[in-house]
Parts: sequence; structure tokens; C-alpha cells
Amino acid sequence: MSAGTQKAAQAALAAEHAAVYGYGVVGGRVADGRRAEATAAYHAHRARRDALARTVRDLGGEPVAAQAAYALPFAVPDPAAAVRLAALLEDRVADVYSDLVRAAAGPLRREAADALREAAVRAVRWRGSGVTFPGLAERTADGTRATAGTNANAGSDTIHGTDVTNGTGATH
Repeated sequence: MSAGTQKAAQAALAAEHAAVYGYGVVGGRVADGRRAEATAAYHAHRARRDALARTVRDLGGEPVAAQAAYALPFAVPDPAAAVRLAALLEDRVADVYSDLVRAAAGPLRREAADALREAAVRAVRWRGSGVTFPGLAERTADGTRATAGTNANAGSDTIHGTDVTNGTGATH
């Protein structure tokens, strides 16, 4: 496969690492009535992360490692903020999976499309509303991405002005 496919798979893996971390925060702050939903999402992202690590190896790469901790895009002091974080995590994961869908072919493309769909469905459940084309961010004149009410920047290492990289240049 191409270097672009490997790069997109690494970015998806990095986003899954960040999502697993983020759901640890969500699970600790979300209301009791949504804790099972947070736990299910946490396990889904762990499974995707593990599968992507194998995929990256199969593509001839060394899987990007998770950071010990990630800077959150905003404070998460209460259940409402935990819900907002969960929706943002899912939007971010959908973004990188859309890149993998574009870069990949065959079974990997189908897996990426399935992961994008799952993230979009979880985002709708958390947010209570959807976006027209989940994972398909509009690019602004300066090359940054604007998605679902976020200002996620595809070419840099920030989301909402907060560093969320793992040192490889891959954004989460």
C-alpha cells in the first residue's frame, strides 16, 4: 500500500489512542445514566486501536505509541462537559477515519468506513444531533479544517488551541 495509506492509518491509530484516554476522563465524569455508554465506547476504541496497530505493522510501519497523558481541549468538571468531550472525541475520530477511507482500498477502506460510521453514530448519541457529512471537514483558505462546530486543524497539532499530539506530528 502507499505511504499515504500508512500515514492515514497512523493518524487513525493516534486518534484512537487519544480517544481511549479521553473516554477514561468521560467515564469518570459522566452521569450514572450514561456510564454504560461511555464504557462501551471506551471498549470500542480500544478494539479499534489494537486492530489499527496490527494494520500499521502489516503496512510495514511501526505503530505510533500512546502518550502517557493528553491535554484535553477544555476542562471537564461535570457530566455536561463529559458529554461534550465524548462528542468531540467521536468527531475527531470520524475526521481521521475519513482520511483513511480516502487513502485506503479494499478491506482496509471498508474497515475505515465502518469505523467512521460508528464514530458518527456515537457522536449523534452524545450530542443529540448529527452533522450532514460526518468526517468530511471543510478546508478553510489557510488549509485548516472546520468540522461540526469544532476548529480541528488537520495540519497542526492543536484542537481548540490545546496541544494534543503524541510527538509524531499526528493530530488527535
